[in-house]
Amino acid sequence: MNNNSPKIKQTILITGASSGIGKATALLFAQKGWNVAATMRDPLKEKDLQGIPGIKLFTLDVTSPDSVNLAFERIVSEYGHIDVLVNNAGFGADGVFEAMDDEFIRKQFETNVFGLMRMTREALKHMRPNKSGTIVQVASVGGRVAFPLFSIYHASKWAVEGFSESLQFEAEQFNIRIKIIEPGAIKTEFYGRSRAFVKPEKTTDYDSFAAKVEKLNKSAGEKGAKASVVADTIYKSVTDNSKKLRYPVAYPANILLPLKRFLPASWYYGFVRKNYGI
Repeated sequence: MNNNSPKIKQTILITGASSGIGKATALLFAQKGWNVAATMRDPLKEKDLQGIPGIKLFTLDVTSPDSVNLAFERIVSEYGHIDVLVNNAGFGADGVFEAMDDEFIRKQFETNVFGLMRMTREALKHMRPNKSGTIVQVASVGGRVAFPLFSIYHASKWAVEGFSESLQFEAEQFNIRIKIIEPGAIKTEFYGRSRAFVKPEKTTDYDSFAAKVEKLNKSAGEKGAKASVVADTIYKSVTDNSKKLRYPVAYPANILLPLKRFLPASWYYGFVRKNYGI
């Protein structure tokens, strides 16, 4: 597939396009002349993307199989084809694991993992007969390294990494490329309304530890890179015509991933503990 071809207007489907990375990606691809299917749970609430040339809004809840199927049908009916899927929908669950019940854990995985898999499966069904396509998984630096109090979030993103790394082998025969985007700290709703923090109600034993970790997490969110930086990386991954799998972007992804790779484990974990003051 030549994603830079001027003859056929390419179509990209983006999940979680109502804010942050998803919205920035929708705006960038529209600017580049693509057909953009910007999906979200409630398009009626979206104002910024309304009326932008090249962008059309579609209802999609990745946790609902019926919603996923209907969205694909409508988007294919509208554009005739889907060249790129960007699996961006997700949220951050953090806090004390002991306080997380099964329902909370399932909610994290239903969106970040099962929803992503659902979308990927439908995209494969559409792209395979065309022998062309790119599936972009927005994972995280937290898909290859781990920080305190993000155990469930990390579990979901590590699952995305393993799933996608394996999937590339079976998709490759159909000229379908799998790309994994690994953002570091980004100024998005990950640290705001899409965040779900949990701590125990019946004990204060974790309070001191949680306070130290929360201080650094808050600072990271305030100093994070703009979502547009990730959108630029997504565009690069789609248009570079390579089989490159992983694309780390922004601090601390560009620092921690090499450190974990080359440092002895005890040194690396010591580095993390020192930064958190734990």
